[in-house]
Amino acid sequence: MNEGAGDDRGLVRAAQKGDEHAFRELVERYQRRIYQLALGMTKDPDDAMDIAQETFVRVHKYLPSFKGDSSFFTLTYRIATNLCLDAQRKKGRTERVDVAEGDEAEIEAAMDPPSHALAGPQREALNEELKGKLDEALAGLSENHRAILLLREVEGLSYEELARVLDIRKGTVMSRLFHARLKMQNKLREYLGDDAPKAAGSDGDEE
Repeated sequence: MNEGAGDDRGLVRAAQKGDEHAFRELVERYQRRIYQLALGMTKDPDDAMDIAQETFVRVHKYLPSFKGDSSFFTLTYRIATNLCLDAQRKKGRTERVDVAEGDEAEIEAAMDPPSHALAGPQREALNEELKGKLDEALAGLSENHRAILLLREVEGLSYEELARVLDIRKGTVMSRLFHARLKMQNKLREYLGDDAPKAAGSDGDEE
């Protein structure tokens, strides 16, 4: 979650009045996180750098008309995520994404706390082999599933923030994240055997 939204508003107002120093400060505040998000999505440092740069070019272009209906954080992440998805589609990596809504209450009740799906492996990822398996599992997911996992598990976005960044309903957020976690855990079990975490209620059927 973004804890600097209040500070962002002041910088955004200054940047809208032509204060380039204020805009540079906003860029410095988020550029590393945007790059890491793009790297997690594309697995290519050059592509990730291009996406990070293009994100802030577009943010700067949009800023004069930005009314503050959402936070600067949401605006920046939405642009970056869309650029990541576009880049993957242009490379022909688009995969079908299962986003069946299902019953929202049932899905929410089955959802794990943030980072449960990856927390164990991430905490133990002290060697390159295990880190490589995590990267391999993530890379095997569809672009939308990979994006929502990175935004939730790594960046810690709330369901409301995910809905705004991805421009989807909260019910879709819950369903997509639920299926993304199951797919991720199934892939980790393929690589790690019984050491990988198993989601409650997962019997191998994700649909």
